[in-house]
Amino acid sequence: MGEPADGGSHTPGGDAGDAAGATPDTSRAVNAVNAVSTAYRGTTGDGSGRGRVVLAATPIGNMGDATERLIGLLRTADVVAAEDTRRLHRLLHGLGAGVSGRVISYHEHNEAERTPELLDLVRDGATVLLVTDAGMPAVSDPGYRLVRAAVEEDLDLTVVPGASAVLAALALSGLPTDRFCFEGFLPRKAGLRAGRLAELVSERRTMVFFEAPHRLEAMLRSLQQEFGSDRQAAVARELTKVHEQVVRGSLLDLLQWAQGGEVRGELAVVVAGAPDAPPSRPEDHVPEVTALLEGGMRLKDAVAAVAAERRVSKRELYAAVIASR
Repeated sequence: MGEPADGGSHTPGGDAGDAAGATPDTSRAVNAVNAVSTAYRGTTGDGSGRGRVVLAATPIGNMGDATERLIGLLRTADVVAAEDTRRLHRLLHGLGAGVSGRVISYHEHNEAERTPELLDLVRDGATVLLVTDAGMPAVSDPGYRLVRAAVEEDLDLTVVPGASAVLAALALSGLPTDRFCFEGFLPRKAGLRAGRLAELVSERRTMVFFEAPHRLEAMLRSLQQEFGSDRQAAVARELTKVHEQVVRGSLLDLLQWAQGGEVRGELAVVVAGAPDAPPSRPEDHVPEVTALLEGGMRLKDAVAAVAAERRVSKRELYAAVIASR
């Protein structure tokens, strides 16, 4: 629907020196890779001439976050597979860069049929660069299928790191960053969403989610219902863009904020992990020992079994069982 035809697409203006509107920082980045750009074409970087798949992160909002490697590979890759070719051309225009290779679309609706085609190109020695609309391919974006297939065939595969909405939101959230997990988008239907959150209610790690603006209120309400009103969280909006905003507080605070006006832009939601459970007391496990005794187990063995399972002192548990009689 209005997407440029596959193959041979180029951004008008080509080089950074010819592109209108390129920032000084972007122009310097492009100039820096001009001298080495020919080293990328059709090689793995070691001169072997083997084909390869390259996953490249694109900016999540600020064009200045594009890396020199990304710009160099956009200019020199034999094939650029893009989630949305129109978005790719906007990216190229913003960077003041162009492509010399073939441009094709690669998205969730055609990746099953396009993956074998891309693998054929790699076997023939081509460098296939995969980019998505923003961030890293294969992370809540097309790419996993291609990576899996390339791994299974032992084809060369590498990555060009860059901007990440997940890590940016996590770093800005003010929540613990030593252990975290990424949960992507929650199911849209309320029942399925509640089921997924029920699985996560005892998750101790900080959790990062993506969500669409028009579903944020419903998501925060579900989080509040499953995790409790006091669980700390943050909503990161329009990261790296002019109107970047991070709202922090309890889930109840964030729900009230979302209800207070229309929320726009790309969103990441970061939620604190479940608090550590209070340590149990030996007397809490007396009923378990009693049940084992009623099943015919000796007192000493029952106490030992429950103490090992619940990680409490055998001596204190034994004393608690005797005191309860």
